Amino acid sequence: MLEETRDFGQELRTRRLAARWSLQQLGLRVHYSKGYLSKVERGLTPPTPELARLCDSELKADGALAALVPRRHTGPSVPVPGNDDEVWLMRLSKDGPSSFQPVTRRGLIAAGAASVLTLHPGAPAPAQEGAETVLDVSRALFDQYRRLGQASGPAGVLPPLIAQIHTLEQFAKQGGTRGRQPLLRLAARYAEYAGWMAQESGDDTAAIWWTDRSVHLADAGADPVLATYAQVRRSLVSLYRGDVTEAADLAVLALHSAAPLRVRGLAAQHLAQARAVAGDHAGCLRSLDQARDLLAADAADPGQPVLGASHVPDVVSMFTGWCLYDLGRAREAAELFDRETARIPPHAYRTRARYGVRRALAHAVAGEIDHACLIAADLLPSVRLVHSATVSADLRRLTRVLRRHARNRSVRDLMPHLPL
Repeated sequence: MLEETRDFGQELRTRRLAARWSLQQLGLRVHYSKGYLSKVERGLTPPTPELARLCDSELKADGALAALVPRRHTGPSVPVPGNDDEVWLMRLSKDGPSSFQPVTRRGLIAAGAASVLTLHPGAPAPAQEGAETVLDVSRALFDQYRRLGQASGPAGVLPPLIAQIHTLEQFAKQGGTRGRQPLLRLAARYAEYAGWMAQESGDDTAAIWWTDRSVHLADAGADPVLATYAQVRRSLVSLYRGDVTEAADLAVLALHSAAPLRVRGLAAQHLAQARAVAGDHAGCLRSLDQARDLLAADAADPGQPVLGASHVPDVVSMFTGWCLYDLGRAREAAELFDRETARIPPHAYRTRARYGVRRALAHAVAGEIDHACLIAADLLPSVRLVHSATVSADLRRLTRVLRRHARNRSVRDLMPHLPL
């Protein structure tokens, strides 16, 4: 094993230098830290088959790197990022707040939580029929959790999501090879959605943690799609953090991958948004056209959960509105938002709040202050309901715009209800 690690590290370094890439540039492409990659190159950390395949693909090694770290033929197992002795600790308070933390068993004992209620799943593996029932019920629940996420804050959605991910992982561990992969693939979708809810709660670190876990689960379930979609999700997180360059780089990687049309279409949308923020008008519009073509050509599988927004009838038009806003074309953006927000389903409070606030912001920047205030006032109940960090960020932008019109009667009436 040590010799295998050393051989891979030397070959990886040789090929990386030949490509004239820094460790950071390689890390951006394969989504591992440069510190971790440095340890792999020096033979201090054994490479995983996943890392070997990613590096092989990015460096166009034609299988030479992947061959140095062959996949163990033990069948897919449930991977645990970071520590094989990991325990999930979830706290639920009677007053409402809850928290989640992955810890080691040693850390759990140190925290004094070793005597918590333990539920053993039982030794016998479920029959194939039982596994199929678990899969069918969990698939139906997933749609309901996504609907719940439209009418509740992340604190009301994350605890049951986390519990369901754990349940699916445990059934996958116990089940046979035939039933294991579908359970892992569904657990990966749950984890991806948990990452989105974590981002909505304002915790970007947790969002990335869950996104990474979804990739590990998908890899164990032989689903390569989520690994690329994770780049799209990270692109969005980077965009919200203000790192436009990284957002664009991640979107480009996903766009030029062999991923399904929908994933590449969503990547093109994020690339358009990053280019809009950077002021690249022509590049933004080209990416939007590309997104529309890719998404229009996608043949969705009705039996699988939808990746990305599922409550927006025309997601490209909605993204176009926001891009137009970032390009300084607020009036055109407002007109587009007027049309598209009217098509959002009534029960999708989170989606209505997100794009409704952006609609109000576009109208405010376009100088239509009274109309912007009217839109925002109607949205306040939905904003309070969903507790969205991303919506709140846009609402603070609206507040800053409206402060320039403090003498306006509508602004004076609305300001006490807006965030500072």
